[in-house]
Amino acid sequence: MRLPTLHDLRRAESRVRAAFDPSPVRHYPQLDAVVGHGIRVLVKHENHLPTGSFKVRNGVASIGALDDAAAARGVIGASTGNHGQGLAWAGARRGVSVTICVPVGNNREKTASMRALGATVLEVGAHYNETIEACAEIAVREGRTLVHSTNHVEVIAGAATLTMEFLAQAPELDALVFALGGGSQVVGASLVRSSRAATDGANAGLRPALYAVGAAGAPAQHASWQAGAPVAPIAPRTFAEGIATGSSYALTFEAMRAAIADFVLATDEALADAVRVLWGATHNLAEGAGAAGLAGLRQLAPQLAGQTVGIVISGGNLDATRAATILAGGTPSP
Repeated sequence: MRLPTLHDLRRAESRVRAAFDPSPVRHYPQLDAVVGHGIRVLVKHENHLPTGSFKVRNGVASIGALDDAAAARGVIGASTGNHGQGLAWAGARRGVSVTICVPVGNNREKTASMRALGATVLEVGAHYNETIEACAEIAVREGRTLVHSTNHVEVIAGAATLTMEFLAQAPELDALVFALGGGSQVVGASLVRSSRAATDGANAGLRPALYAVGAAGAPAQHASWQAGAPVAPIAPRTFAEGIATGSSYALTFEAMRAAIADFVLATDEALADAVRVLWGATHNLAEGAGAAGLAGLRQLAPQLAGQTVGIVISGGNLDATRAATILAGGTPSP
């Protein structure tokens, strides 16, 4: 496995641009007031993309990169929802068969969406790491191309197009705060930053600073970052399934560790509160992972005082039951 090159990023950008328009970037003064410390908050609405998540970028980039023979055999991936929906949407667009493996008892609304988009959905494994293992076995048995949600060069290149757009739309950004599950967003951002340094001069590579936020109930990535090396898997317990990762990933860990300036954890209560704040300020309903950027920024605000900071509503696929609980002032159970 390798990280994407500048050539890979440009190919992914071309494929994404052919598939859909850039997601909007908006400024909400109410968020500035909530965050405080003189910070100007810019929000990139990946929840406005097809499938309601940034992961449709990854699907378009990875399925668009298949040669004709691989496309004819089809693809397979493991997902709790957003990665699977992205692959299903991109597969339907190109006419590629898509199978998605999900954990037993997965979010019913996301599973229904994947099936509606034309994917075959298989429930395998009690939790996501078991689902990944079963998915790899099925890929070999059926001869499908395995598209991992993180350990895949085109997936990272697709995620990088988010930052390519964001910096074109808001070149004044001083910092970006990303939700971190597998790490495709923040590693993609680091590659974009490096490519700018290579083309525009060394100073271009220093901005924006990159920050990460994970779920306190899924601390494996954070623990690995603190330790400076991957730690043993830790079973996640968080309602924010988009960042409910139980381990670090081979392709992204070292790049993530080198790129981020700081990494904080948000409790499920803080994530739920961030969902409510985003609803009140923007009238957009974020899922737990989609609200993590704001939850993290509220912790990081003292060290980012006076800066222009970008956050991403990375997904808006919150199921009805959890949405009702959160908007009523509660916190969903994991």
